[in-house]
Amino acid sequence: MSETPPDSKQSAESEGHDEEKPVLITPRQRPSILSRLRIYFLTGIIVTAPIALTIYLTWQFVHWVDSKAVPLLPAKYNPESYLPFSLPGMGLVMMVVLLTFVGFLTANIFGRTLLKTGERLVNRMPVVRTVYGALKQVLETVLSQSSNSFRQAVLVEYPRRGIWTVAFVTGDTDGEMADRLDDDMVNIYVPTTPNPTSGFLLMVPRRDLIFLNMPVEDAAKYVISIGVIPPEEAAEIAVLPGAKPDGEKTPSRMSAE
Repeated sequence: MSETPPDSKQSAESEGHDEEKPVLITPRQRPSILSRLRIYFLTGIIVTAPIALTIYLTWQFVHWVDSKAVPLLPAKYNPESYLPFSLPGMGLVMMVVLLTFVGFLTANIFGRTLLKTGERLVNRMPVVRTVYGALKQVLETVLSQSSNSFRQAVLVEYPRRGIWTVAFVTGDTDGEMADRLDDDMVNIYVPTTPNPTSGFLLMVPRRDLIFLNMPVEDAAKYVISIGVIPPEEAAEIAVLPGAKPDGEKTPSRMSAE
């Protein structure tokens, strides 16, 4: 009759002991009153601060426009001259009407002729023509409805391989830069966080970019919030002509690795 080895007996006893051992679940500790009050206070700041700052900045802007535009209106045409109280936003309405009227004049032949005459005079001024030309080009690029600038978000490896950041396409690389660079290059703007008004202009090969379906507004929120506010939906990678498909390495990256 064979005897059970001592090792097997010990292992069987240990297994039975483990099975019978109760599992203790530590109850979740409730936060203290001070901790909960702190959480409520911070939540209130997060909720009310954007609303309060938006209202404050809007009111300051309206007040600034009123202080500059309302004094230009003659007293007999100013409604505040006949009312015992002021009308906030009167200057803003005046500026909107004035800019719309200027745009209407520029749209006809007389306005275009007058504008071209003024631009010829400005182009003869050494310093003023540089500032005017740069500002005009920037505004036309940003505000033009037919332009695709700042309307597409991309992912790019920056400042080195393996580190990705969000950038915005500003257009194709043209002119002398395109002739000097023997590749399909794209101009992108890499904003800094949390201030997106400063950043870097980079000329990157199209194949090194991942084009996103994410709206530019969501990408800007993601940059400004330092990544705290992610996009609501996961953006699908759009495989465009010249762009690298998902999971496929470009020749340049394969050579680098």
